[in-house]
Amino acid sequence: MAGSKPAASILLLLNFLLYFVVIVISGWAVNHAIVRSRETASVLTIPARIFPIYFPVGNMATGFLVIFSLIAGIVGMTTSATGYLNVTGGGISNLHAAAASSLITLLLTFLAMGLACKEIEIGWTNAKLRTLEVMVICVSATQLFCTGAIHAGVSEVTVNPNAYGSGRV
Repeated sequence: MAGSKPAASILLLLNFLLYFVVIVISGWAVNHAIVRSRETASVLTIPARIFPIYFPVGNMATGFLVIFSLIAGIVGMTTSATGYLNVTGGGISNLHAAAASSLITLLLTFLAMGLACKEIEIGWTNAKLRTLEVMVICVSATQLFCTGAIHAGVSEVTVNPNAYGSGRV
C-alpha cells in the first residue's frame, strides 16, 4: 500500500472536513424547519401536515435531501475518522474494515447525491440549500476516489502481505 496509503490518508482528511460542512448545513436546515414548521404547516392540507418536519425553504425534495444528507454526513465523518486511523496505523485486518466502511459510506453518499440531483431538477432553492447540494455532490466524488484508493491498497496487500509495514496477517 505504498502508493495508495498517502492518497487515501489525504482523501480521508478531506472527506472528514467536507462531511463536517454537510452536517452543519443539514443541521441548520433541520433546525430552521423545526422552528418554522408550526407557523407554516398549519395552512397545509392533511398529507403535508402529517410529516413532522415541514421545510419552509426549498421544494418537495428538500426534506429527503436534508435528512439523508445528515445521515450520510454523520456516517461519513465517523468513517473518515476511523478509516484514517485504520489506514495510517492499523494492520491488514484494519485495512479491510476501512474498505468495508468506506463502501457503505459511498453508497449512503450516492443516495444523498441522487436526492440533491432531484432537488436541482425540481428547482427553486435558496443559497444555503444550493451549497448543500454542491457539497453533497463534491463529497460523493471525493468519497468515490477515497474508496478506490483504499480498495487499491487492500488488493495490493492481499497480493503481497509484506507490503504493508510489519507484515502482520
